[in-house]
Amino acid sequence: MKMLSILAVLATGGAVFFFVLIMFGIFAKAMEQYQERYVNASAADLSDMCLFVDGRQLTVLSVCLCCLLGLVGYFVMNPVIAGLFAICGFFLPLLGVKYLKKKRVNQFNVQLVDALQAMANAFKAGLTFPQAVDQIARDAAPPLSQEFGLFVKESKLGVPLDEALVNMGKRVGSEDLDLVVVATNISRQLGGNMAEMFETIGATIRERFRLEGKIDAITSQGKMQGIVVACMPLVLGVVLNYMRPDLMEPMMNHIFGYVLVGIVFVLEVLGMVIIRKVVSIDV
Repeated sequence: MKMLSILAVLATGGAVFFFVLIMFGIFAKAMEQYQERYVNASAADLSDMCLFVDGRQLTVLSVCLCCLLGLVGYFVMNPVIAGLFAICGFFLPLLGVKYLKKKRVNQFNVQLVDALQAMANAFKAGLTFPQAVDQIARDAAPPLSQEFGLFVKESKLGVPLDEALVNMGKRVGSEDLDLVVVATNISRQLGGNMAEMFETIGATIRERFRLEGKIDAITSQGKMQGIVVACMPLVLGVVLNYMRPDLMEPMMNHIFGYVLVGIVFVLEVLGMVIIRKVVSIDV
């Protein structure tokens, strides 16, 4: 009997060991693919924004935030909230990078309108294209001065102007700048009035800004309704927990309550995504 017990313990321990080993391999492979697909892309976006952060540092930051928010949720609320906090903490750095990227592109687009008018005036004054860009790079504020400055440095190092423009468009990721790059390269190859071209593109972008502002004002009510509807279950749960904790406590200490909270969270996220898609109009 002792021998059978020992064999059973050894078999169980071996099974657990191989299971943990297999799960560790799967987790390591998943983390590797996650880093290659998302973390390295976020690190490249930060590099394009002149913020040089290694992909491993982003991974470490994600894991640290995951553990920190998970512990906060566990000690403050319950294991279900801890799991949700941990998931949010893991993806928070990548979401922050996307937010910074979008904010930088929007700021660049706003500055680009004035830069196009300044370049048109520079052409009318007799300056060449590299001289006009160099003048704007020295006078403008970041991020436009950073990108135009890199363009000037590339051209001075011997990179063709067409290629330097394409590189700048890839770094910034702005549709407005892509339009400027294509129009500038075609105009330089075929000839044309570049001052008039820049004024026309600037007026087009300015009109698009006006339409986007009008659309944002019209759809702001729908966005606010989505936020109110999404926050209503959370606020209602907090109020009920304050008024009748005896009714809310069993739900937060039972498996069915955890499942219910998870379903509510998933439906809330889906509802917010659908509402954002409905009220989002691309110009």
